[in-house]
Amino acid sequence: MVVRQRSALYRRALDLIPGGVNSPVRAMRAVGLDEPFFVRSASGAYLEDVDGKRYLDWVMSWGPLLFGHADPDTVAEVRGAAARGTSFGAPTEAEVELAAAIVDAVPSVEKVRLVSSGTEAAMSALRLARAFTARDRVIKFAGCYHGHADALLASGGSGLATLAIPSSPGVPSATTSDTIVCPYNDVDAVAGAVAQYGEGLAAVIVEPVAGNMGVVPPEPGFLEALRRLCDACGALLVFDEVITGFRVARGGAQERFGVLPDLTVLGKIVGGGLPLAAFGGRADVMERLAPAGDVYQAGTLSGNPLATAAGLAVLNRLDDDVYARLDERGARLEAGLAAHGRVQRIGAMATLFMTDGPVRDFDAAQACDTDRYGALFRHLLDRGIYVAPSQYEAMFLSLAHGDDEIERTIEAVADFDR
Repeated sequence: MVVRQRSALYRRALDLIPGGVNSPVRAMRAVGLDEPFFVRSASGAYLEDVDGKRYLDWVMSWGPLLFGHADPDTVAEVRGAAARGTSFGAPTEAEVELAAAIVDAVPSVEKVRLVSSGTEAAMSALRLARAFTARDRVIKFAGCYHGHADALLASGGSGLATLAIPSSPGVPSATTSDTIVCPYNDVDAVAGAVAQYGEGLAAVIVEPVAGNMGVVPPEPGFLEALRRLCDACGALLVFDEVITGFRVARGGAQERFGVLPDLTVLGKIVGGGLPLAAFGGRADVMERLAPAGDVYQAGTLSGNPLATAAGLAVLNRLDDDVYARLDERGARLEAGLAAHGRVQRIGAMATLFMTDGPVRDFDAAQACDTDRYGALFRHLLDRGIYVAPSQYEAMFLSLAHGDDEIERTIEAVADFDR
């Protein structure tokens, strides 16, 4: 009997890495698999695993790869940067250029700080909001995930929901005592929380399009109501655009919906597929950061030259034509999948929910048939199509996904329903 390379790797990984993976959803347990596949290489819209099997990839490293895997322009810029040095711990011109690109693109951002991960960016943005307002409490929304910082691990979506892990094991209760959780898209609940806690409220943090309970768009008036409530009580509005930034529009969800936050958290595409994130916003708020101000935040690898090169290689090519092409492909995928469940899509991100009705909040997402989704995942994987190993995630379109890839996926889903 031939032992697959991936099986041998997984057994070795289990001895060395908790659960055998470095991020929980990669284990694929929520979709009924005993072991994940291990990637050897990728190009365009395809992955190849260590056993030589090729997969059409709809995960796209969870969103950053708008131009597909191993995009030649991005790879060339990263190679050039690597030849000049991989890390300096000192300022570079590319950091300034990337900051300028972000400020130019994102409507609410006047100044920006580069960091290494979305978790770090969200954590730092809330620290800044608390310092600026001299308040402690934060409102977040059930099913929205803002990284694994202690205070934000209260009713997070995505991996936490998928694996049914309690929201904050190992986190002191005092750390989450100032975190208030409201249902997404429920203006009345937020208004009630603001009425009760408003004088001590530092911030409301929200995914303007939820992407960690599956794709859940904001209902008409929801984001506008959050803006009004924050203005009324003196709290800062924070948009977590780690997923939506540069994906649903060049200026993110805030451009698409016309609602401006005080602070914005960015990740994924801003690093062009390399580890990089950012947070930015109003100049008067951002000026509280050290060394300009008294709010401390630092990182040796912040603005790493390889990541800034990749980020610039992507951001400098994002124009109206890119988003028109992505939206057209997204619409074609949505139309083809609509007969097989509830498809919710904003631009180049979509989720096929295993339910007939709309999904407007985390309760509705959790009511979906996750067993059926797991069966669909395995059906597609057997046919060389890789979608998110969780009902609570998105499919991410790229310009590497053409007509053939879209039609192949639609036909495979239809075959599952036969």
